[in-house]
Amino acid sequence: MQKSQLILIGGAIVLVATLFIFGRTVPVASKKAAGEVMPGQPPVVAAASFEDVLQKAKEKAPADKLAEINSLEHAVVRGDVKTQQIAVNRKLYEIWESLDETPVAAYYAGEAAKLENSEKSLTFAANLFFKHYSHAKDAAVMKWQAEQAVELYEKAIALSTPPQTDSLKYLQATILVETGEPMAGVAKLRELVTANPDNAEAQLMLGNMAITSGQFDKAIERMDGFLARNPNNAKAMFILAEAYRSKGDKAKAIELFQQCRALISDPELGAEIDNYIKSIK
Repeated sequence: MQKSQLILIGGAIVLVATLFIFGRTVPVASKKAAGEVMPGQPPVVAAASFEDVLQKAKEKAPADKLAEINSLEHAVVRGDVKTQQIAVNRKLYEIWESLDETPVAAYYAGEAAKLENSEKSLTFAANLFFKHYSHAKDAAVMKWQAEQAVELYEKAIALSTPPQTDSLKYLQATILVETGEPMAGVAKLRELVTANPDNAEAQLMLGNMAITSGQFDKAIERMDGFLARNPNNAKAMFILAEAYRSKGDKAKAIELFQQCRALISDPELGAEIDNYIKSIK
């Protein structure tokens, strides 16, 4: 289990945020969905338009590259239009990628993928948006990238088969939860765990969301059920322990943290958990 995999969603305890489960973070919850938790929503922001994103990128492009880009944008006029469009979109992707303009590059990769109707290409483009959207400095651009990723994942899901389908749905749910559509994200996570109760990623996210929203009993119930079938999952053990700690049952929490510690072989991470246990005592 790598340390990069061990970061807890939420802001209740700074140390925990360095330890467990997910590299991304969501705000602490302030609302609850029926039967499940709903994390706090970021301010509602309208998505930017691709035209605005493109224009800002063009303003930074070197003159020679900009001339090539403008030429390509008007290159498809006759003949096998679809094949030409795919080729042009791929070339535009390559140019914008070389200019380190990932959002624009991802858009053109996505346009080519839609025309190809290829699961592999659609997933590739969606992953480009997924990896980049949380780094956007402009909230409207971040929202636009998130929407692009969700749409592309949806198209890829329609062409995919298990277990790839589950992985794509999980990534889609993550985006929705993080960008102001938690109910839609929770619904997708519920679909995953209903179809496969041993889907660790979805179960861990739901359990963690329960903690960040203050539904500690819900987190305990979910992690107890999951650990009954997967007793050596250190991440689930940590979430269960944190739920008890948050609930005020320090003795039970320490017992579970110690069980979690016994499952971890990484010395550095183990030492951090040891220190965390001491801080609780």
